[in-house]
Amino acid sequence: MGLEERWSSRRVATVAFAMGAVMATGQAPLGWWWATLAALAGLVTLVSRAKGARRAFWAGLFGGAGYFAIALSWIVEPFLIDAAQYGWMAPFAVTFLAFGLALFWGAAAALSAGARHRALGFAVALAVAELLRGYVLTGFPWALPGHVWIGTPLDQTAAYIGPNGLTLVTLMAAALPVAWGWRGVLAAGVALAGLAYGGQMRLDQPAPANRDVTLRLIQPNAEQHLKWDESLARMYFDRQLELTRVEPVADLTIWPETAVPYLMEYSPEIVPEIMAASGGRPVALGIQRVEGERFYNSLRVLERDGVIAAEYDKHHLVPFGEYVPFGDLLGDWFGITAFASQAGNTYTAGSGPAVLNLGLMGKVLPLICYEAVFPQDVGGAPGRADWILQITNDAWFGVWTGPFQHAAQARLRAVEQGLPLVRVANTGVTEVVDARGRVVKALPFGTIGALDVALPGSLPPTPFARFGQTPVILLLAGLALATLRRRGQATH
Repeated sequence: MGLEERWSSRRVATVAFAMGAVMATGQAPLGWWWATLAALAGLVTLVSRAKGARRAFWAGLFGGAGYFAIALSWIVEPFLIDAAQYGWMAPFAVTFLAFGLALFWGAAAALSAGARHRALGFAVALAVAELLRGYVLTGFPWALPGHVWIGTPLDQTAAYIGPNGLTLVTLMAAALPVAWGWRGVLAAGVALAGLAYGGQMRLDQPAPANRDVTLRLIQPNAEQHLKWDESLARMYFDRQLELTRVEPVADLTIWPETAVPYLMEYSPEIVPEIMAASGGRPVALGIQRVEGERFYNSLRVLERDGVIAAEYDKHHLVPFGEYVPFGDLLGDWFGITAFASQAGNTYTAGSGPAVLNLGLMGKVLPLICYEAVFPQDVGGAPGRADWILQITNDAWFGVWTGPFQHAAQARLRAVEQGLPLVRVANTGVTEVVDARGRVVKALPFGTIGALDVALPGSLPPTPFARFGQTPVILLLAGLALATLRRRGQATH
């Protein structure tokens, strides 16, 4: 490779990285979907004009790396909680994560290099890659390109084709102008306008009636670097008790993920305190629990006299955050128990999605933190719930992007399922979302407070709730056959 050719390759990589970075501004909290479309069209142009699969791969890789480096920049925040000890890891974390996820984009670009329709082929291949990203190695479908529409009328399309369908729409809208010129611009504009119009019509329909239930959402705003300080644990616990006992007490009070700094098994005296604060009415708690040598990240619902009326253990754990992959095998095979959940060194996964029957409060589908980003987990619940409850502690993710992206993705679960979402977070975003994904009421981010709100009603099951990802997978398979056919291959 000559000097001029090397310089050209570096320039393409630099431009691709910049295009990806601009694309990320479409994600929450900015929501600049128009910037995403423009930059994505630029990236499609670079990939479709690259000479050969190798150069296309590098263009796709650096485009993806720029996108994920900005969209997932919040990943450095957990390492800065104790910066003196872990801060040095932050640059490596964002670099490895960005380029690791960008491998999906690079592979999609390389796959499209020899296709008859390169621009459209890249869009379809990337849509397939983003679908796979939600499943491979337990999945990480955070910051999908289709998420840029959350909070706009176009997000209602997710009720029919889900988040990966929205991603396909986004990618095709950017690729059509590259493939067809002004006709592509017109086609993309008409398609997006039509979907937005249909979404607005859906939003304009009458909302289902609220349930005759009042919820109180507790936001203690415990700073992550102080949350587990033994000298402050009681203060944060008492803060939640005070917010719970404010008159008139609610029908159901909800505390966020890991809100209780004590293990109920070893500190049973906390249960009467909680029930006294709620006036004997039910309280849903984010709490850790222990069973033998195993620890679980759990939700427990306490009723009068402190009876545990319902319980759920988080089943989709964060790799390396809540468990070490293959940690139990290391213990069983090599005697290395430092990473084994069965030895109590990490969390143990629960049995799977669940629907809890809370009587007058209806049937609830509980999600703990990370689980809200997986549409397949929500769709895999055993039966249909009346509402979705997400408890979370987003203090890990800072105050700039992470908590707002997390909340936006949770909102999309409401649209997909036609179910209201109640979200209770330690520092925020704490909010109630109706069955069409609109925020009904919310607490200011980063404040101490309690939010009293009526539980919104639910809609009938949406097409996505009934059929899940299957229609989109079939559509992608058909489009892949049509657009990724190799050049020179005969058509019939």
